Amino acid sequence: MNRHTSRDRKIKVALIGFGRMGRLYFEEMQKSGRWDIAYICDADASTRQLAKELSPESEIVSTDQEIFADNSVQVVGLFALADSRARQIKKAIQYGKHIIAEKPIADTMEAEWEVIDMIKDANVLSTVNLYLRNSWYHNLMKEYIRNGEIGELAIIRICHMTPGLAPGEGHEYEGPAFHDCGMHYVDITRWYAESEFKTWNAQGINMWNYKDPWWIQCHGTFRNGVVFDITQGFVYGQLSKDQTHNSYVDIIGTKGIVRMTHDFNTATVDLHGVTQTLHVERPFGGKNIDVLCNLFADSIETGIRSPQLPLMYDSTVASEYAWRFLQNARKNDLPAIGNLRTLEQIRERRRNLTNGYGLLTK
Repeated sequence: MNRHTSRDRKIKVALIGFGRMGRLYFEEMQKSGRWDIAYICDADASTRQLAKELSPESEIVSTDQEIFADNSVQVVGLFALADSRARQIKKAIQYGKHIIAEKPIADTMEAEWEVIDMIKDANVLSTVNLYLRNSWYHNLMKEYIRNGEIGELAIIRICHMTPGLAPGEGHEYEGPAFHDCGMHYVDITRWYAESEFKTWNAQGINMWNYKDPWWIQCHGTFRNGVVFDITQGFVYGQLSKDQTHNSYVDIIGTKGIVRMTHDFNTATVDLHGVTQTLHVERPFGGKNIDVLCNLFADSIETGIRSPQLPLMYDSTVASEYAWRFLQNARKNDLPAIGNLRTLEQIRERRRNLTNGYGLLTK
């Protein structure tokens, strides 16, 4: 009988891109004990050096061809910039690698829909990090709604405003803030509604006279009649002495409500239904990468794709409508308030910020 080492029993994965998100996946995969991180790939020499220090057992490479050519690699994690993902997804399909990808799955809508055409008949498992779907609070609230506690779902209100990333600090390949970050809220709104968008109207503002709107509010309807409003912006007190944020979900039914707020450490859920009232506080959970990775590992080991795993199709729909809402905001009156001098003050402060929101990777 052959004896396998514990490493042999692990799922062999290669991480492509070892920036902020790549390192978050690395940390969670290491903690779980279910993954053998066989390769780490990054084009930047200093990042590769960091990878060698953090993961001496991994092969550290600057290009991805060796990864795709290695038949023992079961999964590729695509965590580099969005303009690389369509090509890498195509190669993963060609070489039979399962795929965990960051969003969006490509840098243009045309390329995203081409990926969907490629992936739909591919003989590989794939998912994308729509992290809100893996949060305990959204799943708790959705189950409560499914149980009929708030009657018929009618209104979905979502707000996420923080100081966050300023213009020019990381959105170049994913678009302005409402696409880069806001598509998560577009997605989770659709997830709750279980329907497709029908109508929308968006209002934005070119804060600090920047060329793109950094705050947008969009409201509209779904085909099933559910009404929504989404507010997102990284404009919330960028130069305030003590930074704060405003983040909530407020869902209204014909009989009751569910709502959530968080402080990035603790999430607080209030459920006001027809038969019970619940108040739940638990750790926020961050990006929930541990949940995503465990669901994906379960799917590989059982050969059955977990229904909880987000589809690349879901990411592409969210991406498309985030862009549509942005374009709609541009067509409406788009005022410009402030000036670029203030924006440069914000950037200067954030270069050395060690306690705040959307901290820059050194």
